[in-house]
Amino acid sequence: MTTHASSPFDALANSGSATVSDTIKPSPISTAGAVSVNRTIDVVALNTDDNYDIDAVAADDHAVHGSDRLSKSDRKLRIINLLAVLIPFAGFAGAMLLSWGYGFNWTQFGIFAGMILFTSFGITVGFHRLCTHKAFRTPAAIRYTFAVAGSMAVQGPVIRWCGEHRKHHHHSDTELDPHSPHMGENGSWGEGFKATMYGAYHAQFGWLLAARSRAGRGLGKYTKDLRQDPVLVAANRQFLFWVAMGLVIPAILGGVLTMTFMGALMGFLWGGLVRILLVHHVTWSVNSVCHLWGMKPFDSHDESRNNPIVGILAFGEGWHNNHHAFPTSARHGLRWWELDLSYVLIRALALVGLAKDIKVPDKERIERKLSVDRDRRKAS
Repeated sequence: MTTHASSPFDALANSGSATVSDTIKPSPISTAGAVSVNRTIDVVALNTDDNYDIDAVAADDHAVHGSDRLSKSDRKLRIINLLAVLIPFAGFAGAMLLSWGYGFNWTQFGIFAGMILFTSFGITVGFHRLCTHKAFRTPAAIRYTFAVAGSMAVQGPVIRWCGEHRKHHHHSDTELDPHSPHMGENGSWGEGFKATMYGAYHAQFGWLLAARSRAGRGLGKYTKDLRQDPVLVAANRQFLFWVAMGLVIPAILGGVLTMTFMGALMGFLWGGLVRILLVHHVTWSVNSVCHLWGMKPFDSHDESRNNPIVGILAFGEGWHNNHHAFPTSARHGLRWWELDLSYVLIRALALVGLAKDIKVPDKERIERKLSVDRDRRKAS
């Protein structure tokens, strides 16, 4: 059964627009073995057009959409963006190695890694796939836990984050996109070194500084359903408290595990401040890198791309072209080799009954869309 939403995001809340498949063959990455998953896991095969209101998106389409021809400015932006992503990671790895045994050891590493996992999944699974796209359902307590974890990542309150991301999908790579590296308010960042640098800066983190002005305007129509969810409203209201707890908890762990003030300070540093910096950098790289570098198997009407490096670092979020082609899919790594740890977690939750109505496109739908997009490219 296929339904048509009256607004671009009504489809997000419309669980009746999908049918349940009796079995689904898991990828070798997401589960062990080739055992079919039975109906109790409640996997949903998408049968609707997951691009929301594709006509509205096409109406906002500009020259950059669907084009692989890059201006000199775009080529420079790609190089600058790649360096901006790789150099900090290299510096961070070097700092860990040089400080090992002095200001960093297995205790700090454990706190750091644990906070990375908790807050990153809060963004990728909680804020993004669960709350923004409603790719699956969970009990209220689990939904609140994910909202808390995402809040500790310090990327904004959950409802605002979801609204900005929905706006990004509706206006991807146009002047109304909150964080496009290609398009400014006037339709382009322009040409030249200064414009190239500003496009890279804006996509990586500059858009956050403008969130209260341009990027933050007009989010109400994207968040009506979220503002009716008391669990998300509570987490949204408690945002600053959970930001503080995201710094206090690793400090307490460091102090308790080492029984020293220095251990608490190192826990605060590595599990709190450094962890926030790294999670931010990886998340922002999806906004910038995955609209500049990578493959485009699907015609998603924008410049979204699949990037294997970001796909791994961002727990599956880097398969960005797949995501823009099927926004409400809980699975972003659609091929067996596209590692998607966020989807692995969702499936694990389903196995213990904590996730239901998991939406994924079936193989036939993926192949059909690939075929249509190939024919469209040949015709153009």
